[in-house]
Amino acid sequence: MKNSTSARLSIGVALLPIIFLILLLSINVFIYGDDSLNGTNQFILILSGLFGASIGFLYNVSYKKILTSISNSVKSVTGALLILLFVGALAGTWMISGIIPAMVYYGLKILDPNIFLPACIIICSIISVATGSSWTTSATVGIALVGIGKALGIPAGMVGGAVIAGAYFGDKLSPLSDTTNLASAVTKVDLFKHIKYLTYTTIPSISITLIIFIILGFLQVSDGTTDNAYLLNAISEKFNISLALFIVPLLVLIMIVKKTPPLIALVTGTLVGALFSLIFQPQIITELSGGTNFSLVDSYIVIMNTITGEINIETNNEILNDLFSTGGMLGMMNTIFLVIGTMVFGGVMDAIGALKTISKALLKWADNSFKLFASTVASCLALNVSASDQYLSIVVSGKMFENAFKDKGLAPENLSRTIEDSATVTSALIPWNSCGAYHSSVLGVSVGEYFIYAIFNWISPFMTLLYAALRIKIRTLGIKNQ
Repeated sequence: MKNSTSARLSIGVALLPIIFLILLLSINVFIYGDDSLNGTNQFILILSGLFGASIGFLYNVSYKKILTSISNSVKSVTGALLILLFVGALAGTWMISGIIPAMVYYGLKILDPNIFLPACIIICSIISVATGSSWTTSATVGIALVGIGKALGIPAGMVGGAVIAGAYFGDKLSPLSDTTNLASAVTKVDLFKHIKYLTYTTIPSISITLIIFIILGFLQVSDGTTDNAYLLNAISEKFNISLALFIVPLLVLIMIVKKTPPLIALVTGTLVGALFSLIFQPQIITELSGGTNFSLVDSYIVIMNTITGEINIETNNEILNDLFSTGGMLGMMNTIFLVIGTMVFGGVMDAIGALKTISKALLKWADNSFKLFASTVASCLALNVSASDQYLSIVVSGKMFENAFKDKGLAPENLSRTIEDSATVTSALIPWNSCGAYHSSVLGVSVGEYFIYAIFNWISPFMTLLYAALRIKIRTLGIKNQ
C-alpha cells in the first residue's frame, strides 16, 4: 500500500473507534458511576483517539497529519475554553455579591398556593438560569418544593416533573451551563448565537409545559399552605438583598444584545460582580476571609480565591448551603478536560478520514434535511441510553454529525440546537443515565413517577423535529447541497 495522507475507510472501519469509545464508556460509567465525569471518561476519549490513530497508521496516515489535525481541532475551541473559565469566575463573584442569592430570593417570593405547580417551573427556571445547573436546582429548592407539594397533597411525581422541567429550561439557556457551553464548543458555534437559536424551540416547549401545568393546578384541590418563609429568612439573614443587584446581569444582557463578544461580556460581569460584592456584601467578604474586620487586602484575597477556586457560604439552612457554593475557574476544569478530550478524538477521526466516511454514509441515507435532523436526535437518545451520560451524548453526536450538516448546507447552530433539544433534556428521563439516577435520588421521586410530568423534557425533541419538518428557523449556509 502506498503512503498516503488520507485514508479511504469503509463505513465499518470508520465506526470502529466510536464503537470502541461507547463500549469503554459504558464499562467506565458502570464502574465509576457519577465519578466517571471527574476525569476517567475524558481519558477514555483520548484512549479512543489513540485507537483511531492506530487504524490510521494501518492505512498509512502519517503521525504528523494526525498530530496536526489534533492541534487544529483543539485550537478551534480556544475561545470556548476561555469562556468556560470565565463562566466559573462569573458564577463565583455573582455568588459572593448576592446576585444569585437575590435571584433565588425573588424567585421564591412568587410561590403561591393557587399556582403552585406552574410556580415550581418558574422558580426552578429562574434558579437554573442563575446557576446554570439543573443538578444544583434539583438538589436545593427542588427538594423543598417536593416537600411543600406533599404537604399540599399534590402527587410527588407531578411536582418532580415541574421541578425537572424548570431545572432543564435553565440548563439549556443559561450561559453558565456546562452543557450549553459544551454544545456550543463542540459544534463551533458562538455561545450567545447558540443560546439565541435555542430560544426558538425552547420558549414554545416551556410555554406548552406551563399551560398544561396551569390546567393541572386547577384540577388539584388543596387546603394546604406553602411555607417557604424559612428559606427567605435564611437568605435575607445572610445577604443584603436588593433589586439593585440586578444591575449586573442587566448590564451583561445589554452587552449580549449589543453583540459584544461573549468573553468580554463575561469578564465585565465578573469584575462588576466583584465590585458589587464589596459594596453590598462586606460581611460575606469578612466571613470568608476568616477575620473580624473588613480590609482591602483580605477582600482582594477572597475575591481572587472566589474567581479561581471553590467557595462555600454557610447559612442556617442545609438546603441553601449546597446552592450557595461554587467552584470558580477550577470547577470548570473537568468540563474543559472533556472538551479537550473530545477535540483529540475528533481530530484523530478527521485525520484518518473516518468523519468523512461517516458523513457520506449519513448523507446517503438522509436524502433530505429532516432525516438528518431525525438521525441526530436518534443518535443523542441512543447515546443517552447506552453511554448513560449527557455530556458524551453531546460531544460524540456533535463530532459525528458536524460534517454531515455542513455538507447539507446547514449552519452549525442547527446541530448545536438539535443536540441540546435531545441530548441534554432527555438524560433526566432515563433511570440508569447519570442524570436520571441523580434527580430521582435527590428528589426522592422515581423517574417512572415524574417521567410523564417532565413535559418540557420529552416534548423538546419533538419540537426540534417539528421545526425541521416545517423548515422553521433552519438557517442555511451560503451554498445549499440538497
